[in-house]
Amino acid sequence: MAEIIVTARKWGNSIGATFPAETVEREKIKPNDRLVLEVRKMVPIKELFGTAKFKKSAQQIKDELRAGWD
Repeated sequence: MAEIIVTARKWGNSIGATFPAETVEREKIKPNDRLVLEVRKMVPIKELFGTAKFKKSAQQIKDELRAGWD
């Protein structure tokens, strides 16, 4: 089983994706093969900024790290 990242593209009235040649060769995929896909949409990294919550403030964490350098 392979995990790859592909880009969805407009294909007529549908959406299609192409697989890298290395994956096709490694998995021995042929035209008309039936595949089981798990679809997970990737979240752009910039949307993740500010979503993590910590018990300590960033300043407290920074101060503790600096104290460890002394």
